[in-house]
Formats: sequence, C-alpha cells, structure tokens
Amino acid sequence: MFDAEITIIGAGVVGLAIAEKISQHNPQVFVVEKHSTFGQETSSRNSEVIHAGIYYVKNSLKAKLCVEGKNLLYHFCDRYELPYHRCGKLIVATTEEEITALEQVEQKALSNGVADLYWMTQEEVKAMEPNLFAVKALFSPSTGVIDSYWYLKRLETNSINNGVQFAYSSVVTGIEKLTEGYQIDLNDADGQPFSFTSKKVINAAGLESFNIASMVGVNDEDLTIHFCKGEYFRIQPPKHKLLNRLVYPVPSKDALGIHVTIDMGGGVKLGPDVQYLDTNEYDYTLTPSRRKVFFESTHRFLPFLEEEDLIPEMAGIRPKTQTKDGPPRDFYIREESMRGLPGFVNLIGMESPGLTASLAIGNYVERLLNGQNDR
Repeated sequence: MFDAEITIIGAGVVGLAIAEKISQHNPQVFVVEKHSTFGQETSSRNSEVIHAGIYYVKNSLKAKLCVEGKNLLYHFCDRYELPYHRCGKLIVATTEEEITALEQVEQKALSNGVADLYWMTQEEVKAMEPNLFAVKALFSPSTGVIDSYWYLKRLETNSINNGVQFAYSSVVTGIEKLTEGYQIDLNDADGQPFSFTSKKVINAAGLESFNIASMVGVNDEDLTIHFCKGEYFRIQPPKHKLLNRLVYPVPSKDALGIHVTIDMGGGVKLGPDVQYLDTNEYDYTLTPSRRKVFFESTHRFLPFLEEEDLIPEMAGIRPKTQTKDGPPRDFYIREESMRGLPGFVNLIGMESPGLTASLAIGNYVERLLNGQNDR
C-alpha cells in the first residue's frame, strides 16, 4: 500500500542512529536528506565530546538518554574499532566562591546517575595538568571525544547493509496526512518534484525540524527553533601540547561556558560561545574580533595563554527551543497520535547532548514506533 514503511527526514547523527536501529527490524526504511551527504550541519560542527550526563535536569530526556547513550556509544566504538579517546574532563573552580557551584554540579550529576566524579585538590590538578590553574576541580573520567565523521559513516554503512535507501540532495517541500499514512513531496537531486507515500514519518531534520513539523500542522510556539551560533578558536602550536584533557569552567545558569576541547588529532580548541541569531539564517561566518572574548573567558584557568595564540577555527549552529533568556529546555521526542498524527514522530530541539545520546535516541524512537513509552 505504501512506497515506504518508515521515512526519516534528516541524515544528521540523530537521523542516522534512528535509521541504523529501526532498520534492524523494519524493511523499507527511507532517509531523505537535503544535503549531498550525511551530517553537514550540527552533527559535524560541534565539540565532538562524549558527555557523561552531568549538567541536565533530573529525569529529563537529555539526562536519561545521555547517560544511556554514553555507554552505548563507547561499546559501539569498540565493536566497530572507531576512533575515540576517553581522556576525561576537569570542571575547574578558580576561586573559593566557585567551589559551591561545583558542589551543585556534583549533586546534579549524582541525581542523573553519574557516580564516577571525584574531587581534586589544587595540587592534584597541577599533577594531572601542570599548565592549568584551579583551586579545586571535579574530574569526570567517563567523558571523552570521538571522531564524529567515522561514527556517522559507520551508522550510514550499517543502515545501508540493513536495506535502508538514502535520498540525498532531496528537499522536502510538503507533507500531507492521508487516511492512512502520509504523502511526502520533495524536490529530488535533479530539482524535479517527486511524491511518495510512507506509513510512518520520523522528523529528525535538526535545524529545520520545526518547519517540517509545521507541514503537518504542528505549529506549537514552544517548539519554535531558535538558531544559536557557536564559534570556536584553535590554540596554535606549540601551546596546544600544554593540555591533555577537556577543561570546563563552572557553568553559568545559561551555558556551560567557553571550554577547552581536544580532538583526535591532538589539536586543542576553545568554544563554543553562545550567539542567538536574530533570524534563522545559516550563518557560519567567523568573527576574528571575538578572539578577545575567548581569551578573557579562559585565561583565568589557562594562565599560559596569550590572545595571539588563538586563531578562528569554525562555527556551528544549535537548534534550540530554549529562548535567549528562557530556562533550559528538554529534547522534544514524541509520537504525535495525540495531535491526530499517528505514526508521525517529531524530534525537535536536538542539540547537545544529541551526539552522545544518539544510540539511546534510536532505541527510544523504536519503542515509540512500537507503541511503548517508558517515561
């Protein structure tokens, strides 16, 4: 009756993880992606951190799926021999006043089931990272970094091996609810209009997820996507060799703060910052003048750093449902039968820790498709 059993819109890390999971038990899975290949937006423009699950609101999807997804991701990398580095992360207090905030971080982590954090004195921090300044720190041994390209490539390969068909360079232009299932209209790789039917649809379109949801009449203002840009600056050689682990400041109420991340090639970068864009435009331009902001934000715990050591690296955009001055928002992952859209699953606001949580998200969506919801 249908051209496809399940259609996934979006081939970022979330869409690919869902495809890899559900195709193990479902034939006729299609993935529609507007770019010429996978992971061209948020999935490839981020810190590539495997998060421990420390900061998220207790009992939120972000907390639960991050903790579950972290363990699944390390296992997946081991199984397929994918490059990663479980380097650990230091969350540092640079003043006595910040220690209280660190204690709150520890309590939040414990409430999320993250029980492996431990305290380090100034001397212990100095022994671990001689070029770092902190009066006290929390160390997260289960935090790491991953080569996101090879992870996404393996998800795509597994999906193809399971029979998934990918339609790249295909832009969805409309979705119509039918008596049963959905009709999806798109412009294909040749720019020609094409329509097909699908019994179920999964909206994993990232930055475009609200627009896709709007096509079937889901226009909830609370789900509006706000483009939030984040830039990165790289620490130039030879000073990049002065750090071996991730370093985060004490978080503010709005963000984790500009932090230190390392990559699989041994490079070190600072970022991301937080810049809400006035319009939802794909602005990946770099702003060299922001170097001073990055330097001033990190110099208190990176005393060896000089402003001239930093060069612009890249920019990414987060698909936030959280407004600029609003409270933190959870992932929105829901099968929309309550809105009269059976078999339509929306994933909206899939920002960090989406990469870490991706395999757990795949499991969660499969349960939704099977009529299960363990929340």
